[in-house]
Amino acid sequence: MKALNALLLLLLTLFPPTGMSLSGAAGPHEIFILKVNDAIGPGVADFIKTGIEKANDDLAACMIIELDTPGGLAESMRVIVKAILASKVPIVVFVSPSGARAASAGVMITMAADIAAMAPGTNIGAAHPVGAGGQEINKTMSDKVVNDMVAHARSVAEQRGRNADWVEKAIRESVAVTETEALKEKIIDLIAGDTDDLIRQLNGREVEGKGRLNLEQAEQKIIEESYRTKILKTISNPNIAYILLMIGLAGLYFELSHPGAIFPGVIGGICIILAFFALQALPVNYAGILLILLAIVFFIMEMKITSYGLLSIAGIVSLTLGSLMLFKTDSPEFRLSLQVLLPTMIAVSGFFVVVAGMVFRAQLTRPRTGVRGLLDEVGVVKVAIDPEGKVFVHGELWKAVAGSPIEVGRKVRVIGVDNLVLKVEAFEDDTGERDEGASA
Repeated sequence: MKALNALLLLLLTLFPPTGMSLSGAAGPHEIFILKVNDAIGPGVADFIKTGIEKANDDLAACMIIELDTPGGLAESMRVIVKAILASKVPIVVFVSPSGARAASAGVMITMAADIAAMAPGTNIGAAHPVGAGGQEINKTMSDKVVNDMVAHARSVAEQRGRNADWVEKAIRESVAVTETEALKEKIIDLIAGDTDDLIRQLNGREVEGKGRLNLEQAEQKIIEESYRTKILKTISNPNIAYILLMIGLAGLYFELSHPGAIFPGVIGGICIILAFFALQALPVNYAGILLILLAIVFFIMEMKITSYGLLSIAGIVSLTLGSLMLFKTDSPEFRLSLQVLLPTMIAVSGFFVVVAGMVFRAQLTRPRTGVRGLLDEVGVVKVAIDPEGKVFVHGELWKAVAGSPIEVGRKVRVIGVDNLVLKVEAFEDDTGERDEGASA
């Protein structure tokens, strides 16, 4: 129970109820500023969504999302777009600073904003979906994915009064434009040198359905990432999630094969909880999860069944296939790296095989302690047995009985144990002759 309470306390510490924090007390008529400089994934989506909810709860004058992203997961992008479209507070997406980009999923986030802005020296576009690792998707699947994204993009662009034809070209043809071209093509609403310049240009601007922006007296509030968001962003990396999953399974496997070790079980439990927390936010292929679990079953069976290594080989094959199939994503930023996959798989497979071998050998090894450890042991008679006496076995003096008298000094072999009384018989050497000269 104490271990469970400690684990729950650790999880509450790692994942507090709040998803963000502010650099100051929040209040009405303030400008919330949220900075994103990362791939669009579950952690970023949670950060932006929570920030928008906070801005709405505090009746902020508007929220500015400073965006610099290479793209990311389509599902995470849709979460952000839905949060922006549902916001009652005006949302401004500002692609900045100079040199920043809004590529792939970043295009859709920018299109969804009430006001879209870019800094000088930035670009937007190249939203064509790609397969895991960056390769092209096969034609049939590509047509389905592209058509779905185009329909969604056009709907959002038309709702915001932006150039829907260009958005379609950005998805189908991977076109990208600079900030001046974006303004000319009516992709964005304005160009601003920095955040202060942006606020000056936003002041007095009418936002459809949300009124006029009055930002003269508005105070800027920077939304900071909470520890929960930082941890979620870290473990939402497929490589980290995969390593946590493998460590968790290895720890629990070791605890099951060696009950009472405690430490591997505790570490394994924490790691597997963190892994499942990450996996529920990532695009996971459940066939991969099942294959990895099947591999664990094979390794456990190896401890119980004499398969001469066949079950271990089956476990390694299942673990390899499950690892390769674990994540399904159209974003290269969220793929499982081979540089992580291969060493981790080799190390974990080796660990499982070694532990299974140790357990199997332990099962075959003759017991060294306890009652079973006394069977077939050879000792020396210290008090003549007729029919009871005492023998010296295993460094201890034991009461013993025998079927026939045995004098002092003779060697005897233990053939049974009954209520701490040894049943013995005279010991014969390999020549079949009784030993006559044994001494203590």
